[in-house]
Formats: sequence, structure tokens, C-alpha cells
Amino acid sequence: MRLLSILFPVFAIIGLGWWYGRGKRLDLGVTNQIAMDVLVPALVFAALASKSFDLTRYAQLALGGVAVVLGSGLLAYPFARLLKVQLKTFVPPMMFNNSGNMGIPLMVLAFGDAALAGAVVLFLVEMFLHFSLGAYMLDHRMRLAQLLRTPVMIATLLGITVSLSGLSLPTPLHTAVKMVGDASIPVLLFALGVRLNEVSFKDWRIGVAGALLCPATGLAMVALVTPFILLTPLEQSLLLIFGALPPAVLNYLMAEQYRQEPQRVASIVLLGNLAALAIMPVVLAFALQ
Repeated sequence: MRLLSILFPVFAIIGLGWWYGRGKRLDLGVTNQIAMDVLVPALVFAALASKSFDLTRYAQLALGGVAVVLGSGLLAYPFARLLKVQLKTFVPPMMFNNSGNMGIPLMVLAFGDAALAGAVVLFLVEMFLHFSLGAYMLDHRMRLAQLLRTPVMIATLLGITVSLSGLSLPTPLHTAVKMVGDASIPVLLFALGVRLNEVSFKDWRIGVAGALLCPATGLAMVALVTPFILLTPLEQSLLLIFGALPPAVLNYLMAEQYRQEPQRVASIVLLGNLAALAIMPVVLAFALQ
């Protein structure tokens, strides 16, 4: 019943988005832009600026997140060669997972508000690497200055500044920012559901391979790095969930932006998220032990 109570809200909202998007030609560009420019930055800032957030406390968890992301790419490299798929098409979705749309909601629903800061740290690790290394993998002309100008990174820097200063936001202001940030979770889940209607089975072999390999490489890296870093039991559970997450929808958006076989990437991303319906309950059951 606990597992059901955690997973049902997440997949119910995804299912609602899928149902609503059937047969409709919806443009999610505006919704995604609002989420990435306003809602998600508000969520990040509220978590980082909280008086309960200690930046140094999560250094080991952040290190584990970096190892999972980078290690997953290394493990996926020979499989891309084996499948005869372009590295820039296959490897990034194996590295950059759905820590925003699915990861934060799952972690918070599973472990409550105590998990929010850790979930945000892992999300920031994935986002920072995606917008820097991931963008560079697709386009070697990308510069770090572009990353620092994104709303998520601005919110991150502001939140860290407030946290390190020891100051606390006025309660009404913090409440307003938190309310805006909390809206990001259902919006992201609903948008993910709508995008599931775009599943293409044209490249189903690559999609299935990616759907299985993404959580497999992530969990393998979690098993490899966990003995070498100091994590609390809660952080170990969060890292386990992080490693098993499916490819991020952002992989498809970036592939479209850089014209890197977006249809193939869409198959990997969307079939991976469908496979998560079966994979995540099993992983979550272990994480809750």
C-alpha cells in the first residue's frame, strides 16, 4: 500500500496527460518554457534558500550523482558501437535522466520533505552536466557562459548565496516562491504524459535497448560508487532511485535543437519512460527497505 500510495499520484498525473493529449496536436513549447524559466527555478531556489539546507552536507551525494551520470556514459559507449548508432544520439540519453519530471516527485512522495533538498541536489547535478557537457557533446561550440545565464542556474546561485549567508527569506516571500515551485511537479508530470502520445515505434529496437540500458548502467554505477562515498541511508536510497530513472525528455528537446536524429532520440526517451512503469516500482521497493 505504501508503494502504491507513492507511485499512483505520479503515474496518475502522467496518465491524465497522456489521455488529454490523445488525438490533439498540442504545442508544449510554452508550457515547457514556463516550467524551465519560472516553476523549476522557483522550486530550486526555495529548496536551496531554506534554513534547513546545508550545502556542504550534500557534497558526497552530489559526487555520487556526478559519478552515476559520467559512468553511465562510459558504460553505454560500447553498446552504441555494438548497435551501430551514432554516439551523440545514443550516449546522452543514457547519461542524463528524468530527475526533474519523475525523480523529484518520486523522491518527495517516497520520503517526504526530508528528501527534497537531496532530490534537488541530484537534479542540479544532472541539469548542470546536461547543459554543459551534454550540450558540448552535441555542439562543441557551446560555452559555459550560456549555462550560467539559464534561469535554473541563476536560481541555483541565488539560492546558494542565501543559504551560505545564513539569512532567511521573509515568510510571505518564501511561501509565495515555494507555491510557484510546487506547481512545477504536476506540470512536468502532465507534460511528460502528453509527450507519451508521440512514441514512435519506427526505431523500436534502439528504443528498447535504451529503455533497458539506461537504468542498468545507472544502477551499476550506484553499486560501484556507493562503497567509496559516505552517504546516509536516505541519501543511499535517493541515489538508487536517481540511478534507475529513465532518460530525460530534455534529451529529445536538445536533439531537436541540435538536429541530432531527434526521432531516434524520441524513441529512446519515450520508450524508456514507458518502461519505467515496470522498473521504478521494483527499484522503489528496494529503496524503501
